[in-house]
Order: sequence, then C-alpha cells, then structure tokens
Amino acid sequence: MIEAQNLTRRYGDFTAVRDISFSLADGEIVGMLGPNGAGKTTTIRMITGFLPPTSGRVTVAGKDLVDAPHAARRQLGYLPENVALYNEMRVEEYLAYRARLEGLGRAEAREGIGQALERCLLSDVRRQIIGTLSKGYRQRVGLATAILHKPGVLVLDEPTVGLDPKQIIAIRELIRELGRERTLLLSTHILPEVELLCNRVMIIDRGRIVAEGTPESLRETQVGNPAVRILLKDAPAEAGEALAALPGVTSARAGSLAGAWIVEHERSIDLREAVFREAVQRGWVLLEMGRERATLEDIFVRLTTHDVAAGTAGEMPAALEVPVEPVEPAAEETVQ
Repeated sequence: MIEAQNLTRRYGDFTAVRDISFSLADGEIVGMLGPNGAGKTTTIRMITGFLPPTSGRVTVAGKDLVDAPHAARRQLGYLPENVALYNEMRVEEYLAYRARLEGLGRAEAREGIGQALERCLLSDVRRQIIGTLSKGYRQRVGLATAILHKPGVLVLDEPTVGLDPKQIIAIRELIRELGRERTLLLSTHILPEVELLCNRVMIIDRGRIVAEGTPESLRETQVGNPAVRILLKDAPAEAGEALAALPGVTSARAGSLAGAWIVEHERSIDLREAVFREAVQRGWVLLEMGRERATLEDIFVRLTTHDVAAGTAGEMPAALEVPVEPVEPAAEETVQ
C-alpha cells in the first residue's frame, strides 16, 4: 500500500534521514520506534507529503507522492503529534470544513462525518466548541479528521501522548479496530503499545533503520541465548554449579532474589523439563520457573544506546523537529 525508497533528507550539512527504505502491506499495523532526534518525525512528514525528500521516492497505492500528489494524498490519513484544530469551531462544523478541503461531495461528506463521529466516540460532543474539549477528545477529533475521507493508509504520530489511562485504552481500541480495515503506521515512545498493537516494528536511530521485523523475530535476532528463570527455596550452595552442568546450558547466574537463578541455554532445547528433573533428584523445593523473555524495551535500548556525537545523521535540531501548534484560547469549561 505504501512504499518508501531510499529516502534522504538534508538540512545544509546536516543529514536528518539517510537512505531509508521500507514498505507497508495492506492491512498491516507497523510501529516506528526511535529515540528523540532519530528522524521519525522527519520520515513521517516525507511519507505524508508535508516535507519533500532531498532524494528518494514515496508511492501510496501505486501513486507517486511527487508526480501524482493529489491521488496519493487521497489515500493518506495523518494524525500529527500536536493536533492543530480551529478552537472556535464546533466539532461537527470542523469536520464538515475538513470534508470540503478533502473534496468530498455533499452526500459523501455527510456519510463520512457520521461514521467518523460514531467510530471516534464523538457523537455526544458533536456540537461542542473544540476549544472547550479535553486533550482526549481533541485527540479523537484529530483521528476523526484523519479517517474522514476513508483513506487506505493511516499515519499516527504519538496518538496517545498526554492522555490519561482511560483515554489511552479507548484510543488503543480504536486504533486496533481501524487497523483491521487499512494499513496503519504508528509512531510512539510507548513500547508496550507497540507490542499490543503492531504486527511489525521498525527501529530508527541516527536517521537509519537499524532493525525491522515482528517483535518475536527481533527477540530472536537481537537478543542472546534464551533463558529460564528459577526460584528455589533454601537453595544449596552447589545449585548454581549443578544448573550450569545441565546439557545445553551456556551460563547460570544468581538472580536479584535469594535462591533465584537465570539459566541461559541453547535455542534448540527446552530446558524446563531438565531443571524440574534435577530439582526432584536433588530434593530442591522449586518455587518458581518460567522463560525469561526479552522485552521490546530491552531490544530498543540495546540498539539505540551509544555516545552520540554532535552532527551525527538523525540528530534533528530541536528547532527543526518540533511542529508548530496554533495558540489556543483559554477554555472556561472542559469536557472530560
């Protein structure tokens, strides 16, 4: 549905994004991760047509974003991190205005607005002035705007930033539902959110893609040997040595709790049965045993932790990375 080929963006001598290529298939939910200044927002702006690449090419549903910008953008829905809304307009009025900008006919706009209000749970505030809405509702208005023209691709930049836990759950459920019908690219700093929602993950660092794959495949390729976590009651002194001697074990180290051990082993075996039999034979009381799984956070930190030198590709200067949002009038009433 969307394909980026060798995207590069330079600002003078500074390279924010360097030779990035990726593709998103129909019905995929793909997470884009990266530390601040890695080039995520610059990449998103290029693939949504808000920023021309220095070099490279983006196609959406087979339409080139430069050669056929209107046809390509018709297939795109974009929710930026900071949603710029007209605060003096009512929700339904604003959506009607955006429908006209999208070139929707009267009947098409009426249908799109009704569906967007319903799906984004905005029906109760459809006549509310936008400036009086809470952050959660404003985020929903932005998402309603993104799906108004029924695009084939949705690009969401930090869609749950600044929301309370209840609002986050509601937005996540909506994203999951929308992802069943269209291609979705999600940029976020909330790593558990990526594991909950995404089929595939791209990790960007210093303007390059440093890892790509499913969360499970990244665990297999980016982390060392698998491990089993064991907790023994009144563990004897020789427990570590006995565990290390089991077939296929590569290392055994004491955990943070008394009687806890982390036992790494070869990928080709399941160590749990051998540990159980060893415990029975030696008379150990086995309180706990389970696989030690690397989290996406472990992988992210491993790939993006380094000493950053000034001027390295992907380190976006703050003035270039922060989007501008219009000044909002003070609100006397807030809908929660």
